[in-house]
Amino acid sequence: MGVPAFFRWLSRKYSTIVVHCTEERSKECNGVRIPVDTSKPNPNEVEFDNLYLDMNGIIHPCTHPEDKAAPKNEDEMMVAIFEYMDRLFNIVRPRRVLYMAIDGVAPRAKMNQQRSRRFRASKEGVELVEEKSRIREEILGRGGYLPPDEIKERFDSNCITPGTEFMDNLAKCLRYYIADRLSNDPGWRNITVILSDASVPGEGEHKIMDYIRRQRAQPHHDPNTHHCLCGADADLIMLGLATHEPNFTIIREEFKPNQPRPCAMCGQKGHEIKDCQGVAREKQGEHDEFADAMPASEQEFIFIRLCVLREYLERELTMASLPFPFDFERTVDDWVFMCFFVGNDFLPHLPSLEIREGAIDRLVGIYKDVVHKTGGYITENGFVKLESVELIMQAIGVAEDNIFKKRKEDDEGFKRRNKEKKKRMKAQQQGPSYLTSGQFAPQALGGRGRPEVVQNARHQAFDMRMQGRDQHNRAGTSDGQDGRGVKRKAEDSDSEPDPEDNVSC
Repeated sequence: MGVPAFFRWLSRKYSTIVVHCTEERSKECNGVRIPVDTSKPNPNEVEFDNLYLDMNGIIHPCTHPEDKAAPKNEDEMMVAIFEYMDRLFNIVRPRRVLYMAIDGVAPRAKMNQQRSRRFRASKEGVELVEEKSRIREEILGRGGYLPPDEIKERFDSNCITPGTEFMDNLAKCLRYYIADRLSNDPGWRNITVILSDASVPGEGEHKIMDYIRRQRAQPHHDPNTHHCLCGADADLIMLGLATHEPNFTIIREEFKPNQPRPCAMCGQKGHEIKDCQGVAREKQGEHDEFADAMPASEQEFIFIRLCVLREYLERELTMASLPFPFDFERTVDDWVFMCFFVGNDFLPHLPSLEIREGAIDRLVGIYKDVVHKTGGYITENGFVKLESVELIMQAIGVAEDNIFKKRKEDDEGFKRRNKEKKKRMKAQQQGPSYLTSGQFAPQALGGRGRPEVVQNARHQAFDMRMQGRDQHNRAGTSDGQDGRGVKRKAEDSDSEPDPEDNVSC
């Protein structure tokens, strides 16, 4: 799980904490694949000592991916997991420790959430199979084409839980994978590999943090150890800050919002399963064959540099005129604690605090006032001062009325704008096609409404020309003058300037 919208907010506010990874690819020579030599220096110009893998963040996307076809059987799932881990090892190239942690039995505080989520996933999986069968019959009944339905048992993602046969087989396969890489890959030979499977209780990320804390307590611990943690959960950022390690990096897949998902029926993108019309049949060889689904693009990885984030937080959390010495590490603990109010796997978040509405910035302002009033921090050695937390809750309670009022006004404004937009679109569809629309649209004589003020004449003129071109092309196509319409389209594309971008983010 994680904290909703936390990473997006963090990466927008502190943009330099995110760096794209440089990945060296394997090469082919005379049909022979030459693997990457991971014993060479890291192409990202930084050497990592320890790599920690939260395996559940790897197992789930490899066993039931959302952007490509699912593996056909358990063997293909294991191969996909191995290839994913090879990519991560190739990018990070740890020199001391590789720690793999699979989720064990979860804490009691999270069991209720897990149960509800898994019951819901099981029910939705059965409903999806029934819906696919019904839609397939409808498409074939209309004469549409679909790839042949492979008869295979549906993979139940609920088996990715401690105590199942799948997890036992996974642990055995990972031990084989480790033994093979230690014997054959030169980059693995001088590192220590630790596998904590599902038989060890606790979530994977918490087992990793326990290991880091135990290593920090050792007398021979190197304070300059460079850690790299793989995981997509946003709360890993908080856990990494809570270790107080100066060199800590998180590697995760690059987040690309609003990416279309392939249809569960035909595998093509751009529509949902309820709107599926089948696939186009193409001539590929001697027989008519189905058009291949769009190939899934390989996900890129990014680094989240917590050392840079610590510098940002130090500038933001520094407080002047304190009656006691300022301790940055204590303020980091307090900041992590306050972030639990906006989202957490174990505690319900406060309904008045939304990250998208600036909740964390509001909490930081309240926190500074509380520190000045109480003359101390709100956490100490893992314990919370309830008196300070009470003051924070009181300050949030004072602001709650304004927060809910503003949220209601924003919702009503959104509904009003959406209603007006639908009304304008309906009026444009019902009006004559030869009339221009927008800021230069003709106004009725004697009307009470004033003409709309021109905001961007160049942009509006461009839209009018494009509208006229589309009408001309449609008229030309209906009259059998396709060549003239194509010619006009080419002329416009060469002569018209690009419109200005007036969208404000």
